Amino acid sequence: MPPALPVETRPERPLWPTLRRFLPYLWPAGERALKTRIVGAMTLVVVSKLVQVYGAPFAFQGAIDGMAKGNRTAATLILVLVLGYAAARFSTTLFDNLRNAVFERVGQDATRRLAAQVFRHLHQLSLRFHLERRTGAVTKVVERGTKSIDTMLYFMLFNIAPTVFELLLVTGLFLTYFGWPLVAATLVMVGAYIWFTRIVTDWRAALRTRMNDLDTGAVAHAVDSLLNFETVKYFGAEEREGRRYENAMRAYADAATRSENSLAWLNIGQSLITNLMLAGGLAFVVWGWAHGRFSTGQLAFVQMQLTQLFRPLDLLGMVYRTIRQGVLDMGAMFDLVDTPGEIVDAPGATALAVGRGHVRFEGVRFAYEEREILRGIDLDVPPGTTCAIVGVSGAGKSTIARLLFRFYDLTGGRITIDGQDIARVTQASLRGAIGIVPQDTVLFNDTIGYNIAYGREDAGPAEIARAAAGASIAGFIEAQPEGYETRVGERGLKLSGGEKQRVAIARTLLKDPPVLVLDEATSALDSRTEAAILDTLEAVERGRTTLVIAHRLSTVVSADQIVVLDEGRVAERGAHAELLRRGGLYAEMWNRQQAEREVEGEALAAE
Repeated sequence: MPPALPVETRPERPLWPTLRRFLPYLWPAGERALKTRIVGAMTLVVVSKLVQVYGAPFAFQGAIDGMAKGNRTAATLILVLVLGYAAARFSTTLFDNLRNAVFERVGQDATRRLAAQVFRHLHQLSLRFHLERRTGAVTKVVERGTKSIDTMLYFMLFNIAPTVFELLLVTGLFLTYFGWPLVAATLVMVGAYIWFTRIVTDWRAALRTRMNDLDTGAVAHAVDSLLNFETVKYFGAEEREGRRYENAMRAYADAATRSENSLAWLNIGQSLITNLMLAGGLAFVVWGWAHGRFSTGQLAFVQMQLTQLFRPLDLLGMVYRTIRQGVLDMGAMFDLVDTPGEIVDAPGATALAVGRGHVRFEGVRFAYEEREILRGIDLDVPPGTTCAIVGVSGAGKSTIARLLFRFYDLTGGRITIDGQDIARVTQASLRGAIGIVPQDTVLFNDTIGYNIAYGREDAGPAEIARAAAGASIAGFIEAQPEGYETRVGERGLKLSGGEKQRVAIARTLLKDPPVLVLDEATSALDSRTEAAILDTLEAVERGRTTLVIAHRLSTVVSADQIVVLDEGRVAERGAHAELLRRGGLYAEMWNRQQAEREVEGEALAAE
């Protein structure tokens, strides 16, 4: 049986700190229109409660008392009271729905602001963060957190506050007409109801937390499995993935069953408390009526007031559960918001001013997770030249590209472009000056035109077409029925490896950067496609400062200089012919690869 998916257990969230963090979304600074809507909605809440507490019950009591007296000459007045009772009930519904209409924009705008803030922050976090977190799990946390803000706004404004206001009105009336006994009983009932609801809901919160963690783990695995669709197919692991996902869903179903069963016990207890209060209140009025203290209509009055009070109290249990869950969801999302950016602009950072594009690595050291990868690298790439970086796997080649983009900060040394330390310039200007064609080009699930245009946001159709022509992919695009509107599929899976690389080259051409990085741009391609792509890349390199990170040495023989890395250090440097004459590490790698190519050629000839 496949192992169960790992579950990340979240700690219990303190209620009030999270709610305080939430308050700015309830009353957004500088948003006068939204504040006006909130005030208008709350006004409608107050009017609705006044009509509900003072209008309908008194009208109904008056009608019953009038009929009980048997005075048929007062039929017109009784009819007016009955119509007033119906009008009061309608008014309550009317005001509540007008309140919802007025407030809807507030909730939607709060959700929009929060979602945009979290999304932007996620893009500000370091590459290390995204490599260590599952994308599916992160998106699930953001989805739950942003959805919870609208729900919490609604319940805090239109359930908790109105219920407290209604309780004050009702106890005031009970004190005036029935004395302290009924007031005390009502307050004890409300206190017992809240206490019971909180105790049971806290128990249920632990069950729901476990259930949501299992759900997040299952979704994260499903996303990961589907993103690696081809790998699953290669290893015939469809059934294995299905069993693993089914085990995760079985664990989730068990947790969800326990959670839902606990809801039944909560509802039973809440109903017992409210109905005991209703029985006691009505019995108290009947006792008073028997002693001539209360009228017949007052029995209906108390019944209506308690029933109306029970309605929001019945919802209060659900509201408390929702707020507790919202606190968990928003707390997890605020943890993302509070995650500090590992790579930030230095105080006083200025925009990178690129002239000729002279790139230098000066004594660069870098360690990742306490493992030293680069040990004092020195590189000098003059403007407009091509520097190839080669070495065995794990030598630190691709790390150099990531450091140039400042995805990580250095452990020691510095990197400069035209004499400017990249740690002292803004990240936006640095990355705007560098283009890259990576080994594994991942495209957005959109059109070919959109993916090429990603190189420069303001590019027009003619510029996109010129970039496609420069990357030798214009003919392929124009041959498609939908042309530049052809969709490329998830991660560009509808395109071949060579076509994806040409799209990556096209968007780099569109960006037109002075510094170019080719990070093993052809290592995943076959020999014929590689040769065609190399011709295109050579044209792209002209006039640009280029760093070529390569495994196949045959792709870098024309580089102005070749730097050989070994265990994080520069082992050799020079031109191709010079390095071969030395008979060192580069010559050894070259001879090995040439022998491998000869063996492959013989195998193909034999076939």
